[in-house]
Amino acid sequence: MGGNTACLDVLTSDQQLIILDAGSGIRRLGKVLQGEYPNRIVGTILISHTHWDHIQGFPFFAPILDRGNRFVVIGQKRVGQQLENVLAGQVVEPYLPFAFRELAADIHVKEFHGGESILIGDETIVRVAELRHPGGCLGFRLENNGSVFTYCTDSSHEEGNLTPNVIELARHADVLVHDAHFSLDQRERFPDWGHSSWLEAAQVAVEANVGCLVLFHYDPDSSDDYMENVLEKARQIFPRTILGYEGLEINLPFAPGELS
Repeated sequence: MGGNTACLDVLTSDQQLIILDAGSGIRRLGKVLQGEYPNRIVGTILISHTHWDHIQGFPFFAPILDRGNRFVVIGQKRVGQQLENVLAGQVVEPYLPFAFRELAADIHVKEFHGGESILIGDETIVRVAELRHPGGCLGFRLENNGSVFTYCTDSSHEEGNLTPNVIELARHADVLVHDAHFSLDQRERFPDWGHSSWLEAAQVAVEANVGCLVLFHYDPDSSDDYMENVLEKARQIFPRTILGYEGLEINLPFAPGELS
């Protein structure tokens, strides 16, 4: 299923590059982008939260080392710390031989909160909502030229009650990427860890009437066989479910009948 931590990228209808989280997967993405855009890379990086698995790849994202590239990094304060300070705190000696202030790219760090919206380019609105996760986490709804993509990683739900913010972010989305970290047993044993099981993910997909559910953010100890079993169970609740995996590509809008 792939071993890197969270990082997705979206290319909008007007060619805006949007990156969701900067886990270890952003290193590979950076190499791909350098090949596709050898002259200049401009993009927006949306950070759901600053737990290590969601920002650990940032210092190894090669485009931030190249002068001429430009990135707007958007997230929220974490435990009272400015987002820029959190990111800069991992780009220092003794961890790396360079500092955040020495990065050659033009980097702008901005903080947003749940309930706000962001306009990216001419055709994309990003709606932001708070998720249930220790220390806080943001979910994102990308609305672009009639297509909707929702990203809800690291989110939990109260027993018997789906989180309203998640439902609203996902409402009628073409694609919902949703946390599926826990087994049903783990969900009961670790209620304060801020994660969901595949069951809640499927229930959200039904309630929000999404086009396709992508299970995401698995327990790193999960085997491929286990996840295939999870997929089978989730499809009994929401048939249009797939497993997220490294290299997965989804094109929107879906062709007629593609999801049937």
